[in-house]
Amino acid sequence: MTAQPTVSTLSELADRFALHRAKLFAIAHRTLGSPWSADDALQEVWIRLQRAKTAEIDNLEAWLTTVVSRVCIDMIRQQASRREEHDDLDASLERAVVGAADSTDPAHRAMRSDDLALAMQVVLDTLGPLERLALVLHDVFALSYDDIAPIVERTPVAARQLASRARARVRAVDVTTVRARHEVAIAAFLEAARDGDFARLLQLLDPEIEVRSDPTAVQASSAGAAHGAPLLADRVRGADAVARVFAGRAALTRPVLVGGVPSAAYITSAGVNALYLVGFQAERIVTIDVLANADHLALWTFDRS
Repeated sequence: MTAQPTVSTLSELADRFALHRAKLFAIAHRTLGSPWSADDALQEVWIRLQRAKTAEIDNLEAWLTTVVSRVCIDMIRQQASRREEHDDLDASLERAVVGAADSTDPAHRAMRSDDLALAMQVVLDTLGPLERLALVLHDVFALSYDDIAPIVERTPVAARQLASRARARVRAVDVTTVRARHEVAIAAFLEAARDGDFARLLQLLDPEIEVRSDPTAVQASSAGAAHGAPLLADRVRGADAVARVFAGRAALTRPVLVGGVPSAAYITSAGVNALYLVGFQAERIVTIDVLANADHLALWTFDRS
């Protein structure tokens, strides 16, 4: 049985893990498409690291990258157990693609990171777990196919093919059109929220919308309710319930771009208090992830939309 780390060793291990947390979170979030799933993946990586024989790990960053990638693969397969990686997904792709982009050499040209993030949000469910990882690790984190091959348990040639298939799909997304539509929808949502226009909010929200908020956001919402903060809870489901959360309570929320993806932020004189990561389906808002924890906020870069 592997000996449990001492307190001092565990503290040192946590510090070393923290150095790589931002990268690991980015890999998991890009691959899984959800900050909550990314958090779950990192928690599993941390558990595995504590159980590992760390003295035998020559390159901790490479080890963590491999482990978080494989955890993501497992999570995707658990979430979509009925889908085989090489299923024919053309019909799903046609529904996801908004317009035709320039397809010159789609198998080998990388997209800008900001465009890739948005395009992957659109077609994520049409990509197999290994395709997602190969594309993210190569095009976002600049790993070579020789380095990616053992992570996805394929040859370097096969790893290149995985990334190429994924890249062709994401390049088929008209990113400019998608970004513009999502920006308009978020602006309309915030305007309707500020005006307390309940009917308009219902038009913009998917009937099955879910809002998830981290504990810091929930606590801040409760404390600021008297000053017009949204009435957040851990989870709020359904368009009617979500409209009640935001109606008349978005005075300090502004559109932003988070890594090139249209989103929103609760901004005061002290800075960004919370980020609202907005997900779409069929042109309606289907998810809003509210992040206010300082550790969460530190993982994101954003610009005014």
